[in-house]
Amino acid sequence: MKPSKLCPRKAIWFAFCLVALAAVSASAQDASKPTDVEVVTNEQSEPPPKAVPESNADQAPQIDHAAAESTRAYKQAVHTLSALSSHPSPYQALSSASNSKSILSSLLPNLQGPIGSAIRIVNRIQQQVFNILVGGGKLSGMRRREEEMYRKSIKVVDLLQHSAELGNMDALFMLGQISMFPPTSHFPSDPQLSYDTFKSHAARTGNATSQAYLAFYYATGYQNVVSVDQARAQLYYTFAANGGDKGAQMALGYRYWSGIGSLEDCNRAADWYEHASEQAMKKFMSGPPGGLTLPATATRLSDLDGGIYGPGASVASTGLNAHRAPIKAGVSRTSGETWEDIMDYYMFNADRGETDFAYRLGKIYYQGSIYPSPGGIASGSEGVGAVPRDYVRAKHYFDQIVRQVWPRDSPNPLQHRTAAPALKDEGAPVGYASASAAYLGRMYLRGEGVKPDMALARMWFERGADYGDRECHNGLGILWRDGLVPGTKPDVKKAMQHFTLAAGQELAEAQVNIAKYHYARGELTLATTYFETAIRLGSPFEAYYYLGKIHASQSRSLSVAPNVASSSCAMAVSFYKLVSERGVWDDDLLKDAEYAWVSGSDRGKEIAMLKWWIAAERGSEIAQNNLAYALDQDKSILRLTRFSPFTPSNDTAHLALTQWTRAAAQRNVDALVKVGDYYYHGLGVPEYTEGVRYEKAARYYQSAADTQMSALAMWNLGWMYENGVGVPQDFHLAKRHYDLALETNSEAYIPVLLSLTKLYARSIWHTLMGGTDGLNLWNDDEALPLEGDDEVLRIEEPVPVQESTPKEQEHTFNDDEEDSWYLGKARDEFRRRRGMQVPDREEDPVQWARDRRNAGQDSDYAPEDYYDNAMRTGGEDEFSETALLMMLCLTVAVLIYVRTRMVDRMRRQEREQRAGENHQANANGVFPPPGDVRREDWAVVR
Repeated sequence: MKPSKLCPRKAIWFAFCLVALAAVSASAQDASKPTDVEVVTNEQSEPPPKAVPESNADQAPQIDHAAAESTRAYKQAVHTLSALSSHPSPYQALSSASNSKSILSSLLPNLQGPIGSAIRIVNRIQQQVFNILVGGGKLSGMRRREEEMYRKSIKVVDLLQHSAELGNMDALFMLGQISMFPPTSHFPSDPQLSYDTFKSHAARTGNATSQAYLAFYYATGYQNVVSVDQARAQLYYTFAANGGDKGAQMALGYRYWSGIGSLEDCNRAADWYEHASEQAMKKFMSGPPGGLTLPATATRLSDLDGGIYGPGASVASTGLNAHRAPIKAGVSRTSGETWEDIMDYYMFNADRGETDFAYRLGKIYYQGSIYPSPGGIASGSEGVGAVPRDYVRAKHYFDQIVRQVWPRDSPNPLQHRTAAPALKDEGAPVGYASASAAYLGRMYLRGEGVKPDMALARMWFERGADYGDRECHNGLGILWRDGLVPGTKPDVKKAMQHFTLAAGQELAEAQVNIAKYHYARGELTLATTYFETAIRLGSPFEAYYYLGKIHASQSRSLSVAPNVASSSCAMAVSFYKLVSERGVWDDDLLKDAEYAWVSGSDRGKEIAMLKWWIAAERGSEIAQNNLAYALDQDKSILRLTRFSPFTPSNDTAHLALTQWTRAAAQRNVDALVKVGDYYYHGLGVPEYTEGVRYEKAARYYQSAADTQMSALAMWNLGWMYENGVGVPQDFHLAKRHYDLALETNSEAYIPVLLSLTKLYARSIWHTLMGGTDGLNLWNDDEALPLEGDDEVLRIEEPVPVQESTPKEQEHTFNDDEEDSWYLGKARDEFRRRRGMQVPDREEDPVQWARDRRNAGQDSDYAPEDYYDNAMRTGGEDEFSETALLMMLCLTVAVLIYVRTRMVDRMRRQEREQRAGENHQANANGVFPPPGDVRREDWAVVR
């Protein structure tokens, strides 16, 4: 049978159609891509012009013409600027991949299941093919686009300057903004122009934001535009703070709190932080019921690398801190996992009907992050795992779950219990359904992705509350407290009943709602108890604000003792500061800086450091840490060697040291150790003698070691006592600090072991050379009681073991448990024994997906790497035993191989020797020679 001639033609037509499909899809995607520019205008514009006197009536047409021209130029500049793209989001690839519009997705919208997964795979192949085939044209198109954007950037600057010259104050303010923060790489960065513009704008309008920027220039001497003048910075910050600028209020509060440019004054710091937190709280309450969605938490740049000193050596990544979201995200990033891969894995399993994957996927799309914050839905999410928030997709997955329990809704949502009861199916996912109902009720309550509908919100809350869901009880409490359901009046009694049920399941938002009820009634002691409980459960905003108000009023009371008032003032400052730094909906400098830093360009990193610097002047410890970490010149032991022949800038090192010091003052233990390192190496410090620097370094190390958290600080102190650097030489104190380092962090076993070995060797040599106070090799000096102790070592007789009664057996303990322990497990076990509902514990979504994949439950996935699986699932002892057995097997195999080779060589030599002897004696021996007829007979006989 001959092959058909149409097959190559069909293949060609198919390839052509695929390329055309990719081209159309890509063009549609580029056309539909929204711009990311958010034009910032002057918040306090120039007041309207006064009426023109009659004597100057002839000048009125000219003034009107100039005003019209300035307005036209300003509007044209804003329109051109909005067409330019700003710094790309670090998750732009994920956003475009998840929201890309192609021909297939437009024809089959929201298609789920295996077909949806197949379509997503085809879309990815289509994009790859398009990038390969149209690569050259794409590069030329990008070049033309770059040239066009350069021309537009020049046009924007020229129009703004022209409008500002004609007296438009909004244009003058925007010119300063884009000169200080270029929206794209096509705009020039001109700090001098920015300073001059803000100075002119502040002098002509008294704008608070412009005065705040001038204060930053004087406080930091940025780009040497002006000399550092803390007095002028304090003056401009005061003007801006009194003008209502929230950032200036935070900066002024921090300066009074830390004594920067002024004397330390806790009361003034509390006043300014109170003003800033009130603005944040007012913005929060302007949102839907329950308040605005909190901004995602900021991320320390060093946490993504395992801490300032790396994994294991930093306090940020040891102990309980190792379970924080930024540390987990850094580990995932190091292993090559991306959020896009994780989302694809979740979507693949959710489309197959996996309820747990669908629920977690809905949570991720609702929260806009892979990592939720502890404390409940209202506590927000972690910025390190940010993904595009998509309420429509979240609702789709939640609907997919709840329909397994409530397949239909009642025409009247308020009568859903009788008209549309739940299914009586024992296999239905009731737990996931009730939790999903809480999210659906919250979406209808707040109008997130749907039109606000209080009746539907109540229906979903009641459905989840029937199964004891805590979020549903809290939602019902909000509905009854505020009287939001049509046809009902506020009922505080019913609201408190629901809040109490939710608070009994340790929901932070419910604790806050109960506390606000008692706060409004003047019951401050009871309210304080509930607010503090809410903070322990993860409440990140409201509880801090109200506790700040309580402590601030207590610090101002004349009937309170001075020491109590001072402590209350410090607490008020801390709480107000947290509220001010979290409530940054309009001016999230840390988020903008993170996006600019991840862009990877030099301009992006420059803008990121500038925004971190501004936030650091406002007192943000995270910004101080990030700026110092980016400027840190002491990250490698190869510093100032032939491998790194770069002389560090003393100005840069001084700035980094300043930020490390300020971060250390806000309980950043790793930063405290870093300050000691800078004094030890002489980076950015005044011209001290070497001995003075070492003494200061030892003091900082001692301060960090006193926190009982930094094993590195303890090890450094042990080394300094061993060598007599900065402190008197003392082998006993050196050993004590080495031992403390090992007790604090078990991962320091190898360095501590090597250090102790060297310490004992040095002590022996010191004793042999006639020295005293050496270490005792036979007895542990640290274990013996010191002189003067009243305690006497006693040997107690063993107590006979008695059989325990059944009641006593309940209190027998067993530490050999297979399940891993976590904070709150004892309370959860107690609730399970009493038949009470246990709240869901927040798990790491990445680790949970990895465990599910490796467990091979209902799938063909299994651990791909034996080593990785052993490290994940087995303990350290099991892995050590397995590694030892593998080494023994390998050793035995090598020995067998060597022995075989030796035996073969010996046999070969023996055969060669025998052959030589036979040839010398008789070539054929008794065997007939070739050609003899007796040869065959002899062979047969033989």
